[in-house]
Amino acid sequence: MLRQLLRNHLAPYRRPIAFLVALQLLQTGATLYLPTLNADIIDKGVVVGDTGYVLTYGAVMIAVSVVQVAGNIGAVYYGARTAAALGRDVRAAVFDRVQSFSARELGHFGAPSLITRTTNDVQQVQMLVLMAFTLMVSAPIMCVGGIVLALGQDVPLSAVLVAVVPVLGVSVGLVVARMRPLFRTMQERLDTVNRVLREQITGNRVIRAFVRDAYERERFRGANRELTDVSVSAGRLMALMFPTVMTVINFSSVAVVWFGAHRIDDGGMEIGALTAFLAYLMQIVMAVMMATFMFMMVPRAEVCAERIEEVLRTETSVRPPVAPLPTPAAVRGRLEIRDADFRYPGAEEPVLRGIDLVAGPGETTAVIGSTGSGKSTLLGLVPRLFDVTGGRVLVDGVDVRELDPAVIARTVGLVPQRPYLFSGTVATNLRYGRPDATDDELWQALETAQAADFVRGLEGGLDAPIVQGGTNVSGGQRQRLAIARTLVQRPEIYLFDDSFSALDYRTDARLRAALARDTAGATVVIVAQRVSTIRDADRIVVLDEGRVVGTGRHAELMADNETYREIVLSQLTEAEAA
Repeated sequence: MLRQLLRNHLAPYRRPIAFLVALQLLQTGATLYLPTLNADIIDKGVVVGDTGYVLTYGAVMIAVSVVQVAGNIGAVYYGARTAAALGRDVRAAVFDRVQSFSARELGHFGAPSLITRTTNDVQQVQMLVLMAFTLMVSAPIMCVGGIVLALGQDVPLSAVLVAVVPVLGVSVGLVVARMRPLFRTMQERLDTVNRVLREQITGNRVIRAFVRDAYERERFRGANRELTDVSVSAGRLMALMFPTVMTVINFSSVAVVWFGAHRIDDGGMEIGALTAFLAYLMQIVMAVMMATFMFMMVPRAEVCAERIEEVLRTETSVRPPVAPLPTPAAVRGRLEIRDADFRYPGAEEPVLRGIDLVAGPGETTAVIGSTGSGKSTLLGLVPRLFDVTGGRVLVDGVDVRELDPAVIARTVGLVPQRPYLFSGTVATNLRYGRPDATDDELWQALETAQAADFVRGLEGGLDAPIVQGGTNVSGGQRQRLAIARTLVQRPEIYLFDDSFSALDYRTDARLRAALARDTAGATVVIVAQRVSTIRDADRIVVLDEGRVVGTGRHAELMADNETYREIVLSQLTEAEAA
């Protein structure tokens, strides 16, 4: 998965990567050449006493060192830029894919997990790429080049390398193999911590209302402790790796000096050669250490790449049409739902079964039913929050699955059951569906939604700040702003999903009267629990357990439909319902 992710997203950066590799080769070559120069100066200059030779080759060493530093700076610069670009592209790809998800896919992953995958998981892959760009050329070349050049200094002494390199490789391999499952568990427990934290922040009022602070603290403490435990386990392995490598380095250095001293004493080796051999040994070991540091990051990056790829491979169940049909010549907003079914994957029973509904321009159609009867699901089929699993949803005679999503967005306006406001201002929220709306149009929508008075009372009016989720305004104010936002859009079909539940009866009545004027030529579909909200509708559709069990006006249904009558009499007296 990691290889596939990198192959897909690094393809546009072949040229900077090639330049990066060239700089790495230059820097590594200079690093490998320096010990040989140093040995020549010691053996041919210092020992012989040739000052000119020392100065000449000393100047060469300075030049080589400058090349090494310049190559290293350039490699790190281009590596950091390319890794940052990769992180940007992967985050954008994940965000774009999540934006295409329907409610079904969002529910499958969950918001906390998607946030973790977009931020922390991408960051882990980005860090690995940065390390790889810094080490992927220099480490193997330095290791192999160091071995070859060390052999060139003294072959018998190179027997130390035969023992050192395999020991390092086996040690690193054993530790890395044990780290991979720990990192997978770590990312999953990080998801859990994010989920618990998100729930506690979002549900703070409920927690305080039920005085469940201690319970929630303990729940977070448990999730936090589980993450800490697995992090400590992974940290122990990481801490074990460096002492192991350093132990091998120290023993090998002692062995080289010991046997090298005997070689010099026997006349088989010069002092400069021993110095160079020690330098190459350190380069070999440092290359192994750098590779070790990178390999420590590989298991976690692999797990993160799998989680990212899982999101990128998930196809939305609401797919845009390959060849969208053109917008109907005369957009009138006639809505038809024909024999519609909807079933969640794996569910034993469908949520909706055989739904038939017709709503025309200039009419108000109400949908009522008991909790869990499928009212909100029915409205969600129209703007394609999810698609029917059977039957059809038509707008002006065209199946919504064959329309361009932009056309549906212009034609259908939905006020959801739980209105959501974005961080910004009142104006930016109202213009969300129509950015070119004027201030006069915003105030007109606010007047209709019975929100103008409280917006005027805010400091800044239309420019008053709104925090994420609209938590700095009340529930009723949020509902009215959400209604005003849809009115600014001016669609042909208005869908109100229990959008008046937080309003008092007086505000509800005024708002419905104003809506009747502003939406006189549009198709209006209202889902409501409050009978007073829908009793004057042109058509009332009664749902029960996902089926339509009655259609008609209020008086007709009171006389003929037992389900509707029970709902009405649970809220009103017989005299009030008449």
